[in-house]
Order: sequence, then C-alpha cells, then structure tokens
Amino acid sequence: MTSAEIRTKFLQFFEKKGHLIVPSAPLVLKNDPTLLFTNSGMVQFKDYFLGNAVPVSKRIADTQKCLRVSGKHNDLEDVGLDTYHQTMFEMLGNWSFGDYFKKEAIEWAWELLTDVYQLPKDRLYATVFGGDAAENIAMDQEAFDLWAAVIGKDRVIHGSKKDNFWEMGDSGPCGPCSEIHVDIRSESERKKQDGKELVNTGHPQVVEIWNLVFIQFNRLASGKLEPLPARHVDTGMGFERLCMAIQGKHSNYETDVFTPLMQFISDRSGVRYGTSEKTDIAIRVVADHVRAVSFAIADGQLPSNTGAGYVIRRILRRAVRYAFSYLNLREPFLHTLTPVLADQLSGVFPELKSQLDYVCRVIHEEEQSFLRTLEKGLKRMETLSAITGAQAFELYDTYGFPLDLTALIAREKGFTVDEEGFNSEMEKQKSRSKADAARETGDWVMVRQDVKPEFIGYDATQAETSILRYRNVKQKGKDLFQVVLEKTPFYAESGGQVGDTGRIESEGKAIKVVDTKKENELVVMITDGIPANPASPVKAHVDTNRRDAIRNNHSATHLLHAALRNTLGKHVEQRGSLVNDELLRFDFSHFAAVTREELDRIEDEVNQKIRSNIRLDEKRNVPINDAKAMGAMALFGEKYGDHVRVITFDPTYSVELCGGTHVPSTGVIGYFRIVSEGSVAAGIRRIEAVTSLVAERFAREEAIAVREIKTILRNPKDVLQSVNTLLEEKSQLEKKIEKLNQEEVGRVQKELAVKVKKSNGRSELIARVTLPDANALKNLAFGLRNQFEDIVLVLAAEIEGKPQVAVMIGDSIVAQGKLHAGNLVRELAKEIQGGGGGQPFFATAGGKNLGGLDAVVSKAPGLLA
Repeated sequence: MTSAEIRTKFLQFFEKKGHLIVPSAPLVLKNDPTLLFTNSGMVQFKDYFLGNAVPVSKRIADTQKCLRVSGKHNDLEDVGLDTYHQTMFEMLGNWSFGDYFKKEAIEWAWELLTDVYQLPKDRLYATVFGGDAAENIAMDQEAFDLWAAVIGKDRVIHGSKKDNFWEMGDSGPCGPCSEIHVDIRSESERKKQDGKELVNTGHPQVVEIWNLVFIQFNRLASGKLEPLPARHVDTGMGFERLCMAIQGKHSNYETDVFTPLMQFISDRSGVRYGTSEKTDIAIRVVADHVRAVSFAIADGQLPSNTGAGYVIRRILRRAVRYAFSYLNLREPFLHTLTPVLADQLSGVFPELKSQLDYVCRVIHEEEQSFLRTLEKGLKRMETLSAITGAQAFELYDTYGFPLDLTALIAREKGFTVDEEGFNSEMEKQKSRSKADAARETGDWVMVRQDVKPEFIGYDATQAETSILRYRNVKQKGKDLFQVVLEKTPFYAESGGQVGDTGRIESEGKAIKVVDTKKENELVVMITDGIPANPASPVKAHVDTNRRDAIRNNHSATHLLHAALRNTLGKHVEQRGSLVNDELLRFDFSHFAAVTREELDRIEDEVNQKIRSNIRLDEKRNVPINDAKAMGAMALFGEKYGDHVRVITFDPTYSVELCGGTHVPSTGVIGYFRIVSEGSVAAGIRRIEAVTSLVAERFAREEAIAVREIKTILRNPKDVLQSVNTLLEEKSQLEKKIEKLNQEEVGRVQKELAVKVKKSNGRSELIARVTLPDANALKNLAFGLRNQFEDIVLVLAAEIEGKPQVAVMIGDSIVAQGKLHAGNLVRELAKEIQGGGGGQPFFATAGGKNLGGLDAVVSKAPGLLA
C-alpha cells in the first residue's frame, strides 16, 4: 500500500463516519502567541476547545503539516541521527467537539488499523492513563474497559501522567489519553522479548503510532482541574510511522514518503544510502530538512534572523552543511530537490507546486549565501590552534557549524575543542531565551459567560459595552491585564496591521489600552489596569487619530500592490507587510532591484489613484469561492474561512481578501511617497512608504535639505551639476592622496628593507612606523613579504593617532608550524589594550593605548625566539 493510498483510506474512513474533511492549516502560525509553528493536528482547532469559536462541524478529520524542532518531541540537532524522528511530519487526525467520546474513538481506531490497514492484531498494544495519586486523578477505567473488549486485557498497559495525560500548556483544556503502539521487530526478536515490555522505552521498532486524547478537564493556573462542560476527542496519528508499519519497513526513511527524495540525493551525490553511518545521516538530514524548508516558505515564512524565520534558516543551513561536509555537495543543491517533493505531494498539499519557481529561488539564494558563510567559518578555524567553548559557540551561532563538525575539523588539524565550555555557552543562550519569553499568566476571571464577544471596529471607534473576562499578566517586570469586551471597537493586530490603542472608561476612571492582540481568534486588549468593579458598564474609545493614520497606510498598501503588479509584472505577490501609524512596509516577490524610474512610475500611479478618490467597496461574509471569482487576491500562508471579507478599490484595479481597516475613499489618504526600496531575503524586495501628514513632512524635509544645499553652494543655477562637480573634484583629490600614500609606503619599505636581519635561519624585522592608514600598513607588510620570502615581520604602527600591530610570516616559516601570526598578534595586542587576529601568515590588531607601541617592540623578540 503506497503512502498516498494510506492517507486516502484514512480520510475516506472518517468521511464515512460523518466527519467533515478539512484542508491542512499552514505550517506557520499568525495569531497564536504561544507557538511559532503548527506542531500538532489540533492547533488549528484550539479556538473550538477554548470556546472562542463554534466548530464548522462537530466531527472533523484531516491530515496536517506539522513542524517540531525543539522541546520534548524533537531537538533539531538530533534529527537524522536516528531513523524515526523528523522536523516536518504529517499528522492524521479525527476530532469530536462535544459529540462522540471514548467508545467511538477507540472502536474506530481499532477498526481502521486492523480491518482497513490489516495491521496484525498481535503486534498492537494500547496504553491508558493509570492515575496520579499526587493530583488525586483516578485511573481511566472507562478507556481500559473499552480497550480490553477489543484488544484483550493483557495488551493494555497502564501509563504514567507523563505519557498518558495530555495538556495544552500550563493551563487550559486537558485530559487522559490512550496511545496505540506497534511492534515492527522481526519474529526472532519478538520471541526473545515481549513487545509489551518495550512500550514507551524508546525502542526504535516498538513505537507509538496513534494518540487518542480525551479532553474532559480544564486546568487552572493554580493547577486545579475542573470538568469541562463539553467533552472532546483529539486524535493524532504519525503518518510516516503508520506508513512504516503498513509497508513493513524498520524506519520512516525507508518508506515511499522519503525514498524518492533519498534516491535523488544519492544519484546527485554519488553516495549510496547504506554505505556508511555518516553519509546515511547526511542523506536523512537533507531529505527531512528540504520538506520543512520548502513548505514553510510556501506557507509564507521566509528564512531570516529572528523568530520563525530564524528556525527555518537554521534547518536549511543544517541541511547545507551536512551535504557540504559528508556528501561533497559544494554547490547549491537543496533547491533541486524541491520539485521532486512538489510532484510527490501535489495532490494533498498543492501550495508548493503552485509556487515552485518562487520557493526554489528563495532556497537557492539562501544556499549560495550560506556556502559563502561556511567558507568564512572554515577560514576562521584556520586562525585557531585550540578552540575554546566561546569560540566553538561562535562557530555554531555565527557560521552555522555544529559542534560535531567543529570537532571533526579540529581533530583533522590536530587540536581539541572545549566541549564543556560550548555546552555552557549553549545553556546561557537557552536561559536568555527563556528569560525573554517568560510570562506569568493568571486564570481568566469570567465576569459574564452568557455572551459571545463581537468585533464592531469596522463600523465604530467607540462603544458602550461590558467586560466579559480578564486576567493578570506579568512579563519583564510589567504588571498588565488582558481584557475581553462584549462589543469591542479595538482592532487586534493581524494581517500586518498593528493593534489599536486607546482607553476604556468606567465609573469616571480612564484605563489605558496599550495594545490589542489576537489570541487565536479572540480579540484581547492589553491594559494597564482594570476597573474597580469589572462588572460595571465601560466605554471603549479607540485612539482615532492613530487609527486614521493606520487605515491610510493600509489602503495605500493595497494601491501599492496593484501598482507594483502593473509596473513590474503579475509575478509580484505580497510576502509580508507592516502597517502602523508612521509608515507602511510591503514585502513582495521580485528577483531584481526596482529601478528609480520604476519606483517613480509606481509612486505616480498610486498618487493618481488617490486623486481619483475611488470609493471603498467593502463586502463581508462573502463565500470564499465567490470572492475568488471576483478576482480577489489570496495570500499564500494565510488560513481563510469559508466566508471572507473583500476590499475593493475599483474592481478593475484592486480586489483583495483583507480583514484590516480602510479609508472610505482613496482621497482621504492625501499623498503617498516611497521612502526606500531594497532586498530583505532571497527573491524578496521591500518598499517602505509614508502617507498623508507623514508624507507631507517627508517631502518638506527633502525640500529644506535641497534649499540648504543650494545655500552652501551659493545658489547655483544647476544644483545637480554643482554637486556632481564637487564629487568629481573629491574623487580626483582622493586619487592624489592615494598616490602620495603609496609613495610614502614605498619610501618606508626601502628604509625598513635595509634593516632586515638574518636570525634563526630566517629574515627578521621588528620596527615602529608611522603610516597614513590601515591599508598602508597592509601594503607595507605584503611589500616586505614579496621582498623576503622567509620573513618574520612585526610592525608597531601609529595610524591617525591610534595604535595598530601587524605580523607577517613567510610561507616557508608558517610551514614549519612553530609561529602563527594570529597567535602572535593577540599576545602583542595586550600591550596596546586591544585585540585582533587573522590567518597563520598575516594578522593585525588595533588598540587604545598608543604609548604601548614601544612595549610591543620590546616584547616581540621574546615571542619570536
């Protein structure tokens, strides 16, 4: 049975059981502050469990793309080392929201595994929650009895709270769970030891394939459990592990989920899988990581240096360095794997195939960039004779070298790595990250439970309303509150638009609203206080001046998007945005710098649309298919519901799906100016622009600058020509200065050459010099090296009133292995209160203590002896 057939049979089975089949949510999360990525099948349904939204159906099933790179489930650096962990994986799942419970979930799971998939019954085991005396939680007797009826008591195992009690977080919905494990060992191995003894022991061939979670409690921040009014079922089955069991394999990587990718890697690298442990690990790493990277980019997450983007960059770079180090793939390669993946999964996850060219380009440019960084890291290692923990961490954090790669290269060079020091630096980084993320969140205090919250911010900026719930939040020393209103005019940060600020008033007291966020789909205001009587009526007031500036920028973003497509081509698609009260920032797909002429045309077009005063056509609750038929642009990586909001400024110009706030007509924007354009990632350009009063201020400041330049230049008729003349004169003077500097270096070189003396079988010179710049120091050192192939040179230089030291060693002396320029210069730099480094043959250092140059000259002979 192929993996595609296995997936199809799962969905068909639950569709026949009355489940609605829904598509996978994106890998990258937008409105969940607790997660960067979708790490389980239930994530897109959290609002249903939390009571913030009504399920579209009481029974749902799907296959969900998931990503795990840290925590108890996976550590990125371990993926590939074994044969069953992955970063990206599929989670098959079925859910019941207040409908069926344990009986149906257990019986259907058994039916699917044994009747449909034909897994041998004697290879399956079930675990149930065995109770917890410390928390006074009883054993899950109901689940035990149900399992005993289908599998037999002797195959049901009592599990611990750690393994068999599922929790969403420190607080929230939770409950006991039942895991189904499969024993895929050979018959001979099974005869030696009962599989029951190996369940949950970490054995790679006695593994969990399905977890049935029975959500029946809510955990308060105090730790107390209370029964939920409606009980739910949340199941998750690891697709790759299921394929392994059904296809009779002993590793996820041996299934047809991975074999097309691994065969491609083997063909391109010339390395056959199964040849050696190191190359096998590398092939697994590359095959796994290209899946995570490709789908994350397709879902809207570009590699970057922060947040989720940093995680994706780490995964990509780990794959590159394994291919580079162990498969001898020294040129960009990952991007050639993506089409294989896209073809393989086009039927279930079409978003990759539809953006294939874009995703491949992004990966290709990231590979090129990192291969250059990798080369720099190798050169950095050449300057080291022993590697401290801090240096090993620098190689890891800056150059992407894992500790094992650093240790491997160090062994080849005959020196050691301080692994304990490296681990200490890693722990410090983790502690810093935890401290930054630490937040104490209290339980929700429910003021009213009989009312659902409603957002009215499209039509109003103030409202008489009431508080439904609130809770205290402490983070980074600040004591704030999260507040949910019955009717709220406050827009929550979403879709690139920042959240509203303002105030709420109660009994004559004003409380500041410092931000508004979405927690999943719940609009939560962040306030600096709470009314003395939370049950009393409140008046909510949005800061309208700020809101107006924000909506100007958001509507201008839509006009900019249309103008970009008209000017640059229809390949342009939004890849990210920021809209606040000061500016708009728009990221878009385009693989070349936008020229000044193109920017002028784009700016002119947007301003023309502003002057046309096009009225906003806003349509709410439009069926998604009708919206697409209207030509509305949907963004990849966004999760849209069955009904959407469509924002139109002239149906022939700009039609977009959008949940943000907008101007009633484009004339309100007033004026639009582009401030900057540049690259932010491979294949992604960014435009920053301003509107309205900020744009006027920007234009005024430019005009003032031009007037001041005119005054300085004594009001020439042609300002541009005068500036160009000045720049040309400056360039000519710089060339003359450079020529004089070269002549000075030549003069000094002649003076020093006669002072070079033979000592210890080599040419030695230690001298103090005064030079015009650092480039002159380098040229002098290389000039003397060209004269004396066996030179050992130390120069203590005064450059523009600051001390510098240079050490140059001839190749023949370096080859002897006794002297290293980098080590020498670091020792000499202590005399000038500085530091530096470099390569074995040439190194430099700068410092603060000019008076220490004489000490450098005095100290050097002892170091060279």
